[in-house]
Amino acid sequence: MSSERYSFSLTTFSPSGKLVQIEYALSAVAAGAPSVGIKVRNGVVIATENKHKSTLYESESVYKVEMVTPHSGLVYSGMGPDYRLLVKRARKMAQEYYLVYGQQIPTAQLVQRVATVMQEYTQSGGVRPFGVSLLICGWDDGRPYLFQCDPSGAYFAWKATAMGKNHINGKTFLEKRYNENLELEDAVDTAILTLKEGFEGQMTAENIQIGICDEKGFKRLTPSEVKDYLANI
Repeated sequence: MSSERYSFSLTTFSPSGKLVQIEYALSAVAAGAPSVGIKVRNGVVIATENKHKSTLYESESVYKVEMVTPHSGLVYSGMGPDYRLLVKRARKMAQEYYLVYGQQIPTAQLVQRVATVMQEYTQSGGVRPFGVSLLICGWDDGRPYLFQCDPSGAYFAWKATAMGKNHINGKTFLEKRYNENLELEDAVDTAILTLKEGFEGQMTAENIQIGICDEKGFKRLTPSEVKDYLANI
C-alpha cells in the first residue's frame, strides 16, 4: 500500500527507492510484441512479431523494423506511438551529427543520445516515461553492434537478447543456441526460431518483420525473403 501512494508521481521516489511509473512502463514493454536481436561476426539481425488484430489490416502499412541511418536500424517492444516518436528523434539526431561532422553517427553515440531523451522523461513533471524498449543495431569501423535501451534510459550492449512477451523463454532459448561462430544466415534462422518459442498460431512471412545490418548497410527483409527463410526452417 505504501508504494501505491507514490505510483501517480513520476518525480517522487517511493520509500523503497523506486520510481513506480518506470516499473509500469516496463510492464507495458513486457506485454508488447516479442522482439529479438542477435549479433554475430559478420552482422546483426533484429526481428519482431507483427501480428494484426484483424485480417482487414493493410499489412505493409505497419513497420516495426525501421532504418535510422544507412548503417543502423531499430525495433521495439511496447507502445507503437511512443516508438514512432523515438524513431523520429533518432533520425533527427543522426542527421544533426552528419551535418556537423560530415559522417554517419556511430551506433554507440546514437544509443547514448536516444537513451538521454528517454531518461529526461523520467525526471520531468507533466510527462510520463516512454512505454517502449528498443533494440538498436549498427555497423561501425568494420564491426557490428547491438544495444538495448529501456524506458529508464539505461542501455546495454548485447550479443543476443529478447524482450516483450515471453522474453524469459526467449533469452533461455538464445543462451542454448547462441555461439560465437554463428554466421548472419544462421542468426536469421535462430531469430525466427526464438520468436516461434512464444508464437501463437501459424507463423507466416506477413506476421514477422526482420532487419539485417552488415558491412553493406541496414535493410528490412521483404515478405518474399522472409518466406524463403521460413521454408528453410
